[in-house]
Amino acid sequence: MKGLRLAIGFLTVLPVGAVHPGPMSAARAYFPLVGLGLGGLVAGLDLAASQVLPPAVVGALLVAGLLVLTRALHTEGFLDSCDGLLGGRDRESRLAILRDSHVGAFAVVGGVSLLLLKWTLLVGIPEPERLGLLVLFPCLSRFAMVAAMSVFPYARTQGLGTAFQVGAGWRQFAFALVTAAVAAGLMLGFAGLVLLAIATGVALGLGLWFRRILGGMTGDTYGATNEVAEVAVLLAGLTLIQLTPGIAGAPFW
Repeated sequence: MKGLRLAIGFLTVLPVGAVHPGPMSAARAYFPLVGLGLGGLVAGLDLAASQVLPPAVVGALLVAGLLVLTRALHTEGFLDSCDGLLGGRDRESRLAILRDSHVGAFAVVGGVSLLLLKWTLLVGIPEPERLGLLVLFPCLSRFAMVAAMSVFPYARTQGLGTAFQVGAGWRQFAFALVTAAVAAGLMLGFAGLVLLAIATGVALGLGLWFRRILGGMTGDTYGATNEVAEVAVLLAGLTLIQLTPGIAGAPFW
């Protein structure tokens, strides 16, 4: 299970051993499974904290907990993408800004907006759908990254993201898709599959934009895809719950 260990080591702060440099395409297959584990930890934190704390505080703890569990890896990519994609004037300048470790105005505004959106959405998830959506949204957002990796080329010849392209094939994508689809159906039934389609649509839409202005994906845009997909799944899930009560309360199991 080298691929699973690589995925856990890269996507989380959990101590599973060092992630050695080299091809990591095998890890792609397990991204949704790792996301499912993260979702379980988030749901567990929510259950424990909600016994003694008000919803607003619990929501803040969930946002902070996910940042800690992931070392803010994807959030950093989102911040860099905000600066690079919105601050650059052409492909070369955008790629140069993406490499820059400094934080600009677009990153600050984007980061604040992202965290505020996540906090608001997490606070607003009602019962009985709360558990299912909390477990599922990190899984679907990480499948969105796999979809983007599988469909769109890498914009550079070197970079962290190239490790996920070497030796990649359809088997990793198929395993990730089955994992995400089974999890979606078990947790939220038909609504879960709708959310899976939305996460995939977000990945494809962002990937088309990134390919147009950058020539492909980068490690930072993979992270941005995850963050946008998380917000999209939470927003769409909450909307489905509000518009059609009970739609997410009938899992297949």
